[in-house]
Amino acid sequence: MACLFISIPLVNRLMLPDEKDSVYVDPKVLGDAPDARVRITRPADRLENSVTLAWLVGIPGVIFLLDHFLLRGGGLNLNIVNFMFLFLAIVLHRTPRSLLESLNEAIKGGAGIVIQFPFYAGIMAIMVQSGLAESMSQGLISFATETSLPFWSFISAGIVNLFVPSGGGQWAVQAPVMLPAAEALGVDVARVAMAVAWGDAWTNLLQPFWALPVLAIAGLKAKDIMGFCLIQLFITGIIIAVGLTWF
Repeated sequence: MACLFISIPLVNRLMLPDEKDSVYVDPKVLGDAPDARVRITRPADRLENSVTLAWLVGIPGVIFLLDHFLLRGGGLNLNIVNFMFLFLAIVLHRTPRSLLESLNEAIKGGAGIVIQFPFYAGIMAIMVQSGLAESMSQGLISFATETSLPFWSFISAGIVNLFVPSGGGQWAVQAPVMLPAAEALGVDVARVAMAVAWGDAWTNLLQPFWALPVLAIAGLKAKDIMGFCLIQLFITGIIIAVGLTWF
């Protein structure tokens, strides 16, 4: 971890382009646009620009969240996370119109994700149901030893992640293969689990959907940063592999 903490910023600094090739974010993009005067001519316009309506909808949701976490001791799950984002957005935007405009603006940067992930889900289902992901993992660890199992777990996770870019889905596929192999070879199960987690994160550098919000702000496309990501992929891959194998 210390090596990554030092090497990643250093490599990024060495890859920093010249001043003439640098891209700067327009400060206007980072600021909130002043509220334009809305001409209200219909009852529907009043509702869309009503703070009262937003609070009537949002406050009960916030109260439910407080009750869920503080009084009932509930935990996080996918439904609660989605519920929390929705109702906090309603309250913080103050009016339905403001929320709608923000969503319209944000969906421009997230459209690629919306299209990609249904296909990823389909690919994951095919790989899981056909046994392809399991076969790939078994093939890569079939010649592993006690020393090299974490390394091959890392590599196999990185390859599977290219087709199943979901940490939970990937673990569901690989855990039944990796954990028995670790127990059979006498390898620390925690080390193998971390190798799978690192492999999952590692090849995300080839699928920079995590950078889409920043790219949208900077006015760039994914292809503009792929060269930087590829170099970091090789460097971090070597460091992580060495760390998992010998440390």
